[in-house]
Amino acid sequence: MKRILYIMLIAAPAAVIVDLISPESSVVIFILSAIGLIPLADFIGEATEELALYTGPRLGGLLNATLGNAAELIITIFALNQGLIELVKASIIGSILGNLLLVLGLSLFLGGLKNGIQIFDRRTAGTNATLLILALVALTIPSLFDRALIEVPEAELFFSEGVALILIVIYGLNILYGFRTQKGPVSGEQAAEVAETVHPAKWSLRTAIIVLVAATAGTALLSEVLVSAVEPVTQQLGLTEFFLGIIIIPLVGNVAEHLVAVEVAIKNKMELSLAVSLGSSIQIALFVAPVLVFISLLFSNRLLLVFNDYELVALAGASLVAAFIAQDGESNWLEGAMLLAIYLIIGLAFLFLPAVGEVLAVP
Repeated sequence: MKRILYIMLIAAPAAVIVDLISPESSVVIFILSAIGLIPLADFIGEATEELALYTGPRLGGLLNATLGNAAELIITIFALNQGLIELVKASIIGSILGNLLLVLGLSLFLGGLKNGIQIFDRRTAGTNATLLILALVALTIPSLFDRALIEVPEAELFFSEGVALILIVIYGLNILYGFRTQKGPVSGEQAAEVAETVHPAKWSLRTAIIVLVAATAGTALLSEVLVSAVEPVTQQLGLTEFFLGIIIIPLVGNVAEHLVAVEVAIKNKMELSLAVSLGSSIQIALFVAPVLVFISLLFSNRLLLVFNDYELVALAGASLVAAFIAQDGESNWLEGAMLLAIYLIIGLAFLFLPAVGEVLAVP
């Protein structure tokens, strides 16, 4: 796996070179940038994990919680700077859908085929399921009430900012709750699983910091190249930024993390797999999306937590199904197949949606 990522890393400088010598080759630039971002996102994640070994479990957990979706956050910041608001909002929903349906679906499906019925902690899964429903409600309310506030731009903006602030507070409380409950007793199976994931540091502290800084800088550079190619790509391929945001961008920013969730599920470690898939969805909804609302204040284009009906329907379906599956404390391959089927249906719907006009991307 690592060897493949190292090979894919070649695409990063290739994208920059092609962008300099042949800027009209937008499709090639977009593809190379997307491929190059995958290993860079993996390096950010690995460097964060290595730093966590030196900082201790509490600060390390905080690092993982804040940098877990760093690559996608960087991509969306550059998209905000370019004024691609629909791309940003679509990528937020697409990331949640990808984690809840594609990643969790593959994990349950392949893990179930390999190990049969898999068991996980109902209490933790139940808490995450509740947070998912909370995120669904929190993202739906501004979208519905915006139709009444649209005539008052200042109230519309302050409403989104207020909701964003509340979501960040809830996310912080969730992290605090996780730290507090880690002190409590755990089962022998849970303790063994946690112990197995702890490994000696592979890098020195200095190396981990250098890799994190270099990977973040590379991600920033490549994100700018990727975002600058979005509009020409949509014109040449007949797609819209809405489809790219909801399907392609989330896969680029999170594919390395996705593979980890599937791998540990195959190894019958559903606790860790659910922590990755559900945890990443919660982080996007309760942390990344609200943070982007405040970051957008730095640019001329303001981001509101207002999504169109198609995004909300897809989000509601994914959240409810994933929450139901997580409630009983066990999973099987059929549940994974169900999640994958829903993702494919939604993907087809969003693929053909742009054909009826860009106006559908705005509520």
